[in-house]
Amino acid sequence: MITLFPRSAAARGRALAAALLLILPSVTLATDPSPGTTGRVEGTVRDQAGAPIANAQVVVVGTALSATSDTAGRYVLPAVRAGRIDLQASFVGFKSMRVLGVRVRAGRTTVQHFTLERSVVELQEATVVTPEGRPVLVPRDEVAAKQRAEADVARRMAVTSQAAPAAAAPPAGGWSPHGDFNTEEYKRIYDNRFLSARGNPLSTFGIDVDRASYTNVRRFLMQEGRLPPADAVRIEELVNYFPYAYPEPRGEHPFAVATDIAPAPWAPEHRLVRIGLQGRRIETAKLPASNLVFLIDVSGSMDMPTKLPLVKQAFRLLVDQLRPQDRVAIVVYAGAAGLVLPSTPGDRKGEILAAIERLQAGGSTAGGAGIQLAYDEVRRNFVKGGNNRVVLATDGDFNVGVSSEGELVRMVEQRREEGAYLTVLGFGSGNLKDARMEQLADKGNGNYGYVDNLLEARKTLVSELGATLVTIAKDVKLQVEFNPARVQAYRLIGYENRLLAKEDFDDDTKDSGEMGAGHSVTALYEVVPVGAPSPVALKDDSLRYQQVEVRREAGATDEWLTVKLRYKDPKGGASRLLVHPLRVPDREMGAPRGDFAWATAVAGFGMVLRESEFKGSATFDQVLALARAARGEDAEGYRAEFVRLVELARDLKR
Repeated sequence: MITLFPRSAAARGRALAAALLLILPSVTLATDPSPGTTGRVEGTVRDQAGAPIANAQVVVVGTALSATSDTAGRYVLPAVRAGRIDLQASFVGFKSMRVLGVRVRAGRTTVQHFTLERSVVELQEATVVTPEGRPVLVPRDEVAAKQRAEADVARRMAVTSQAAPAAAAPPAGGWSPHGDFNTEEYKRIYDNRFLSARGNPLSTFGIDVDRASYTNVRRFLMQEGRLPPADAVRIEELVNYFPYAYPEPRGEHPFAVATDIAPAPWAPEHRLVRIGLQGRRIETAKLPASNLVFLIDVSGSMDMPTKLPLVKQAFRLLVDQLRPQDRVAIVVYAGAAGLVLPSTPGDRKGEILAAIERLQAGGSTAGGAGIQLAYDEVRRNFVKGGNNRVVLATDGDFNVGVSSEGELVRMVEQRREEGAYLTVLGFGSGNLKDARMEQLADKGNGNYGYVDNLLEARKTLVSELGATLVTIAKDVKLQVEFNPARVQAYRLIGYENRLLAKEDFDDDTKDSGEMGAGHSVTALYEVVPVGAPSPVALKDDSLRYQQVEVRREAGATDEWLTVKLRYKDPKGGASRLLVHPLRVPDREMGAPRGDFAWATAVAGFGMVLRESEFKGSATFDQVLALARAARGEDAEGYRAEFVRLVELARDLKR
């Protein structure tokens, strides 16, 4: 389209302003010093009376970018790629508003305000179970009245909080859009240290296929516009978020092992060892019959767009994948636990979807009671030889009933011995109990994921359905023996909460990680070759009665290490052993390439985010250079998104 403007400057200005008003209603542009190819989008979300709406979600339609409004209704999207975008604002109890074709300019700030119209949504009746075990049918009118009263209270609390004075400055690493109500919990992580290969030749740990940390880090950067706390960054989960082209397994074992070695970019005198496992893939049509129980948190803390509404969208995607031989039940928990839908065949999708649609949030959280009821429902409909599993969706806030960590863990451990496994999906922000949710999934022979948007829900519950729901091996342990004739010292990157004693490797009673169909697992070691400056003592002089000796033949081989792996069949009790040595002559060793280089870039990103003392010369710029060179084929766009995350983290750090 060609537009002709009048010759005079004043007339051209008026014409340009009129054109902008036609194209970009309620959008203004202001100068912003941010460089690069991204711009900033900000504004407010208000109701029709002009009152600010706190905790509304503003999303860039079709992307993972979103932001949550604060108590003054303000939102900020700190790094949006320049060009035309569609924006949508939504909040529980209001109609969503979408603005099409908003123009974002590089290095500029675009201001877009939203005014949301109220909508009245009636709750449906539901069957709940009292603490005494008695089922009660709650009438629709009574539930709706209770919901309206809770909404009025929440609204008054939001208005009161808006009148409170703002803090002079947020505490370092502790700011949250939820202010004083932020109760997120992360377990303290102590980086693995370098160990001498002579004094500690064995490194033992359980595998981890969780990816929750990556999506949670993405939420901090993209939705909240801040760097994540260090303890929210689990490097192994960042690395394992991405698929890698490892060799497919052949023969009797359910996965294949691959190893390689290259110089470490952040410490060129050191070497980086990659150990990769690839699980056998199973087509969705060939998956065993599933007996699933959706255990959904409907407590008051879930009443946010990124929580229960997103949970409902996510489970709709999963329901679309169900087959006639699959069964689904739905259990909810808030002030009490209730069976909303008894076990229903997967081809009766209308009934399942209707039950999901009726769910509403309100009340406290009886998480322990909900888990117990869900496991009971799995037991009642147990499928021999099938996939019997509870799929828990929550923000992790267990505060009523069986809530102590010990009680919950014992319950989950007992039920896994019955053949019922647990998948945990975290949602939302403000009170995410990350450490507890990860532990429950680990002890329940399942996996832990964090869902920050609908695209992630599709990845977890559609694209990777088999890996999420079907276990092909349990109690998978790795033990690496380093050759002290070639390795002075080594350090396992990540897996801090998966370390095992060397004696645990051969102990079949020791629980460890599980591997899903099609899952890949990557572990990285940083090693110090013999002859390079070592960060640890080269020999152990503390022993009184013995001395560590190195076999003569160890120095005559190109072997750097040997990987030993133990695993059990999902229904077996005795473990099986695989042995895989890594042999690479120095003359054949080059810089990491392809997938190896990509995993190296992601690990470097994690170390820089954590401000690890072992990051060496790693910087965001070094990570960007390595990632851009190693991006390769990226059909789903995950790697391109990672590059944007690194760019955003670099800008936020500056």
